[in-house]
Amino acid sequence: MMIFADVLIDWHQSHGRHDLPWQSLSTPYSTWISEIMLQQTQVATVIPYFNRFIASFPTVESLAAANLDDVLSHWSGLGYYSRARNLHAAAVLIRDRFAGNMPQSASELETLPGIGRSTAAAILSLAFKQRATILDGNVKRVLTRIYGVREWPGSSAITKQLWHLAESLTPNKDCATYTQAIMDMGATLCTRSKPNCSQCPFSHECFAFKHGLQKQIPASKPKKAKPVKDAFWLMAQNDLGHWLVDKRVGKGVWQDLYAPYQYDSLDELLDSCELHIDQVKVLASFKHHFSHYSLDIHPVRYVAPCNDYTRHIGEQAAWYQTGTSQFGVPSAFTKLIDEETSPQ
Repeated sequence: MMIFADVLIDWHQSHGRHDLPWQSLSTPYSTWISEIMLQQTQVATVIPYFNRFIASFPTVESLAAANLDDVLSHWSGLGYYSRARNLHAAAVLIRDRFAGNMPQSASELETLPGIGRSTAAAILSLAFKQRATILDGNVKRVLTRIYGVREWPGSSAITKQLWHLAESLTPNKDCATYTQAIMDMGATLCTRSKPNCSQCPFSHECFAFKHGLQKQIPASKPKKAKPVKDAFWLMAQNDLGHWLVDKRVGKGVWQDLYAPYQYDSLDELLDSCELHIDQVKVLASFKHHFSHYSLDIHPVRYVAPCNDYTRHIGEQAAWYQTGTSQFGVPSAFTKLIDEETSPQ
């Protein structure tokens, strides 16, 4: 099994990524931040967010001491906002429970919010040079194609099988290089679509390549129809051009972010806001997709003067100024106001 690791490490020396910003910092903290950002997000998207985040929160202590709104503002547009909330909560625990030092065992790392088995292993391998096995999406794709695992890798049985395979391939030496190499191979060579098989050092023994099954492996998750929900957003501005927003509380994909007041129907919006239909204009609807459902967003523009429209200004409400980092807002909202304020 060491042959696999040797070939992969050799490939990485010439073709892997060696100049990513978190690699140059090479601290447990920067490794942790990058690994969380890279969950469900590509490197090219992450890099500018990572640089801004580290510039504002260079240490665990600075992140732990930060206001959550400030943390979320640095995350706006990156999606999966629970990652940012978990980072902040974990930073507080690292400061208070571990004296500001990143834990160096899987069992302790996995007690922190947002850190699961694979992320803990990546931190241990890349930051602390320990032998630890990862199994993220890139690794699953590489292993299922090379070894011909044709079932959906997200099922518990196949995940268990892949963990066993990944563990058997992880070398005892140069584990950090191997970990980076297998992630790089999945991200740059064995990609989801249009894999560059001609440059792959394993193409001569890859099951998917030999059988022309690169599009079928890894298998997709069995599809279920996503529910679609309606959301009517009150889009109101004051004379400074600031937008009326409300902090989302409770559980939800936009928890702790600021967004327009939301209602299930136009009638509910009008009734709740004590508005008449001639005071609003319903704008073009658009879809926003989440992992488990889609949202049909119907922006409702409040066209009457609203400097004195304060019936909704409460403890969780605010006026949002575009182009600032006051607090975190959903990307769907910033996209909408960009369209609203752009020249026609």
